[in-house]
Amino acid sequence: MIIKTKFKDLFIFKNKSFKDKRGHFKELIKEKQIKKKLLFTVMSYSKKNVIRGLHIQTKRSQGKFISVLKGKVYDAALDLRKNSKTFGKVFTCILSEKNSQSIYIPPGFAHGFCGLDKENYIIYSCTQYREAKSERAIKYNDKKLKIRWPSKKPIVSKKDKNAMTFLEFKNKYI
Repeated sequence: MIIKTKFKDLFIFKNKSFKDKRGHFKELIKEKQIKKKLLFTVMSYSKKNVIRGLHIQTKRSQGKFISVLKGKVYDAALDLRKNSKTFGKVFTCILSEKNSQSIYIPPGFAHGFCGLDKENYIIYSCTQYREAKSERAIKYNDKKLKIRWPSKKPIVSKKDKNAMTFLEFKNKYI
């Protein structure tokens, strides 16, 4: 089932899960549902209270289909599409192994998440390949964005701690 959001082209997917006494099988995505070619798939692991993001590639921006294989995350997507009605606004949701939800974030969004369980395994399928030279980060705790991260003691990389503000990013890249 596909759930529309107020953000154009950003969708939540309620995945089909088939369970029996052996375990379960879950359908994550069919390309025909999102009508996008997913070229690149990666997995990340994060401990509880780890915040990653907000990340974007300024060239060849990636659309991302994100699912949690194990654990639970607070997911955040910041709309940076210049002519969007929701420019500068943030969409947040909980993605978890248990709720079987995934999210498709279109190109032009910065993305981040916070690990909520002891172990969090996340899989991303992307519409573009990684381009390290154009990777940028926006401060996860920028007061202008008003993201209510659920961690009182976040664990953040040096890169993310030193990220630019939303206003700095806007003035430089938009």
